[in-house]
Amino acid sequence: SRAASPRSPLWALPEELLLLICSYLDAQALGRLAQVCRRLRFLSSRDLLWRRIARGCLNSGFTQLGTDLAAGIPVKERVKVSQNWRHGRCRRETVLKWKCKQVASFSSFFLMPWMELDGDYLYLSQAENIQAYHLCAEGTGLQRHPQAIFSGHQEDVCRFVLVNSHIVSGGGDGSIVLHKIHGSYSVKFSAHEQEVNCVDFQGGLIVSGSRDRTAKVWSLSTGRVGQCLHTVQTEDRVWSIAISPLLSSFVTGTACCGHTSPLRIWDLESGQLLTCLGTDFHRGAGVLDVFYETPSLLLSCGYDTYIRYWDIRTSTRKCVQEWEEPHDSALYCIRSDKNHMIASGSSYYGVVRLWDKRQTRCLQSFHLSSPTSSPVYCLRFSTTHLYAALASALHVLDFTAS
Repeated sequence: SRAASPRSPLWALPEELLLLICSYLDAQALGRLAQVCRRLRFLSSRDLLWRRIARGCLNSGFTQLGTDLAAGIPVKERVKVSQNWRHGRCRRETVLKWKCKQVASFSSFFLMPWMELDGDYLYLSQAENIQAYHLCAEGTGLQRHPQAIFSGHQEDVCRFVLVNSHIVSGGGDGSIVLHKIHGSYSVKFSAHEQEVNCVDFQGGLIVSGSRDRTAKVWSLSTGRVGQCLHTVQTEDRVWSIAISPLLSSFVTGTACCGHTSPLRIWDLESGQLLTCLGTDFHRGAGVLDVFYETPSLLLSCGYDTYIRYWDIRTSTRKCVQEWEEPHDSALYCIRSDKNHMIASGSSYYGVVRLWDKRQTRCLQSFHLSSPTSSPVYCLRFSTTHLYAALASALHVLDFTAS
């Protein structure tokens, strides 16, 4: 075109002005501009131009506050992949399988695996161990054998977290185990009278929740490792727990078998109750997973089939948004990109759903367990892949596929 000719006045403009002009273009126009010539292709691919567009996309690596969680990956490429998330275009693969355990009655029961993603590694609990698998170069598969195995529990690992190169796990034996990933350092201590259903670890403190109807705060400071700082009587089984990003409080999700809210926020320093979230939970509507997006924004899900979005700056009595699982299934786990997208795992047939907070209905759904029904016990995702742990297999959805 004449505008792209080397003799055109367009080329006399400083690059800053060219970028300013291009910043008014949408994704389609930038794509067309890239087809004109090499210089415009280079110019139109700059992260600066795509950042505004990416912040409105699903799972593009940007939080609501604009923080880039996927630095190093071209923003334009993330916007392309985001369209695959929105339209459900992906390649599915089962990357790991394991057998169900056998009990004395010869009937089998399922493991309840948990996992975490950390760079090029996926950490997965299998029975009493946590295994570290290296992700293949293309990001889909795993290396066949784990590169490291972290053990210490006498019974199955219920949940674990990975923070600052440390793994903190809670087990069915009532203990908590701390491992340093790069090294042989590990600590184990007895924590609860019954299984530790959930743990979190931030700022040198561990919080744990148990079937024994207590939540506890533990110190990891020098000379006080494994010392219980507070014991909170929750009067109900604790299924989920999370420390606020401000390190000032923590939230517990309980079974809702009594008359108190299953979502409560406690002061981390004193262990005192700060507030209850919600007032209209039905008996048995236990909260199975909680996730902090920011210090004031919190997601929860559980047996009552709803995902709830709480903003504690505005109200603790009512959530600001909610989404209902369309097939009336309990929701075992949730995760957010801290912007527009939520992923949830339900209790039947391994159903993973994608939600756009700007819409009321489910955006996409994927059935990963058929014909045998299994819950999705845990899911994690990057900007390109989603991993879902079911009762006997680990599934991956690759959204880079065209």
